[in-house]
Amino acid sequence: MKLEFIGDGPALVIESRERILVVADLHFGIEADLATHGLHFKSHSTERLVRLLATIDATEPDRLILLGDVKHSIPSLTRQEFVELPTILDAIRSRIPFLVFPGNHDIGIERFLRDGECAPKNGAVIDGTGYLHGHMYPAPELSGHLIICGHHHPMACLHDDVGCSLQSPAYLRAGIDTAALGLPEPEDSGYTSRVLFMPAFNEIAGYDILKITRDPFSPLSRCMKTGDAEIILADGTYIGPLSLLEHDDSG
Repeated sequence: MKLEFIGDGPALVIESRERILVVADLHFGIEADLATHGLHFKSHSTERLVRLLATIDATEPDRLILLGDVKHSIPSLTRQEFVELPTILDAIRSRIPFLVFPGNHDIGIERFLRDGECAPKNGAVIDGTGYLHGHMYPAPELSGHLIICGHHHPMACLHDDVGCSLQSPAYLRAGIDTAALGLPEPEDSGYTSRVLFMPAFNEIAGYDILKITRDPFSPLSRCMKTGDAEIILADGTYIGPLSLLEHDDSG
């Protein structure tokens, strides 16, 4: 298995027998929700879609996996989503076959999807890799695989000795306590269960990695082994173990 980190996404290409492009947390329609909280922005759905289509064209995958939260509003659809989603999904279909692993924000998205475009919410193994949005307990068959998930929007916040700082979308990779998660142990002892939390494709969605690890809010984040967790920036730059961020945060 080969992993290719696409910084301009952020997106991930996983290549085994298939070449699969993985994108998480598009959150189309987020602007309508922000408006209800007094924050008024014009819709950036067109720009976000153009960036996604450009990523598809640049990476030339066999198919696209969308790791949930394609839409934003819960518990229903906003007018913005109802108008925009059909055009967005048709534009993606015109480029490539895709599969959606529905997230907690994707209530009602099934009405816009065709047969074969909606995956189980608790995940599935495709070409040797496990996928799910990340808000639910993973299906038993994901045990023993690398599990790619969204939902957490990880962002690395780095500081140096002179006070300069960097906030960047990032990946958080860690082992999983399969017993705590309720997963069966892998049949082959040579395989271990690991999780890779993907950054959000949406340009205004980010959540400090240290908050994810200190106050976990999903089954996978609660059951990850933080002692061996590692940080990778969106472009594939390896930062190092989670402990570096914890030391940096301590001042």
